[in-house]
Order: sequence, then structure tokens, then C-alpha cells
Amino acid sequence: MLRFASLGSGSKGNGTLIESGKTRILLDCGFTLGETERRLHRLGCPPQSLTAILITHEHGDHAAGVGRLSRRYNIPVWLTVGTYHAMRDVKFAQTHYINVHQALEIQDLQITPFPVPHDAREPCQFVFSNGNHKLGILTDVGSHTPLILQMLQRLDALMLECNYDAVMLANGVYPPSLKARVAGRYGHLDNKQSTYLLEQLDLSQLQHLVGMHLSENNNLPNYAYQALCAGAGCEQGWIQLANQADGIDWLDIR
Repeated sequence: MLRFASLGSGSKGNGTLIESGKTRILLDCGFTLGETERRLHRLGCPPQSLTAILITHEHGDHAAGVGRLSRRYNIPVWLTVGTYHAMRDVKFAQTHYINVHQALEIQDLQITPFPVPHDAREPCQFVFSNGNHKLGILTDVGSHTPLILQMLQRLDALMLECNYDAVMLANGVYPPSLKARVAGRYGHLDNKQSTYLLEQLDLSQLQHLVGMHLSENNNLPNYAYQALCAGAGCEQGWIQLANQADGIDWLDIR
């Protein structure tokens, strides 16, 4: 069985757990050490049970807590060379490098990274598989590419960014430079982009669809639900949203 959970998702911190067999991976860690420990224990996951930490990119809401967690519990870290150089002052217990064009295995999980357009040094996102089922994760991406669409076909579960509503962002309190960054090609996906992306995918095997990285200032849960329902052609009750405070509890892929 493949299963996954979210420690929390949003601009104040992100972390996702992926597990198969005895392998348990934490994707990103944007929380303080104490907060990470608390959120892991809430999900029944002692920090020392983690097999590895993977990092998508160096921004603080995804990577601020990785160094301390890795050193405290001697957890190896996987990241791209670009992300490593962007975090060159952070020490890890062990360091392994990701080639975004090459799959890797960590015990019971097969992991396929892929590059994404985001304003970081060498950002990537991932598809995780246990040989029978596949989970795709796509957040922190300003636009979709042919490769992204290829990677997310025929998944069993998808965690997809619905960061902002374009009208709310345009009329909101962010300064013009930040609005341009968020809405740019290397920023984040808005609700309509998420709808369009889903419409391009083969969702015939999908068991779970989770909305991720919702902006607390520039989006509303109802807007994200509407976007995901429209893209997937499903009812709202079939979708979950990972929030900043609680993430989501474990979901099984069978």
C-alpha cells in the first residue's frame, strides 16, 4: 500500500509524508524543529522513523527546518545541486543529489523528479510509486509545461497547487512587485490554471485529489474546490484541501 499525508501546506510552512512498506519520506520541511516534531507526532510519525527528507527547492516555507531535523535525527537529505548551492550554509546529516532527469529509488519507493518553472535555483517536483500505485505532487510552479503534463498522467493520487484567485490577488494588499511575482510564469498556479491542467490529464485511475498551497490572502477554499471540481469533473465531497494549520490526515492508495 502507498499512503500520504500533509503536515501543513501554505506560505507559512510545508511538509508532506509519503510511505510504503517500511519506507517513510518527508517531502520538504518549512517548519521549526519543535513544530515539525509536533506535526509528525500528530500523524503518528516519530521523527526517528523517517527514512529520508527530499527538498523541492530552497524557499523558507519548504526548507527552513530541514537542516535541524536532519542533524537531530541523522536523516539523509536528497536535493538538486542547484538547491544545495542555494542552501550552502545549511548542514545536513548526509547529502545526496537529485538529477531531475533521472529516477531514483529509496528503499520501497521509486521516485521520479521533474523540473518545474519556479523562481528558485533548481526546483523540482515528484511522482512517487511503490510499483503498483503512483502519487504525483505539483506545487510552487508558475505555469505548466509539456513535461509536467506528461509526468502527471494516469496517477492514483494527485496533490495539486491552487494558490490564488487572480481577481483577489489583483485587488489585494500585496505590492505590485509581489503580485507580479506570484502571477508570473515562475510564480504559483492560480485556480483557473489548476482547472486547465486537470482537464489535460487522464484521471481515470485517480483515487484522491488534494488542493495544496492555498494562499491565506488571495484565495478562498470555495474557489479552490470549484476549480478542482471543474477540472476533474467531480463533486466537492471527493476532494480534500490541505490547510496551513492541520494539513491532511493519512490517505491510503489501494
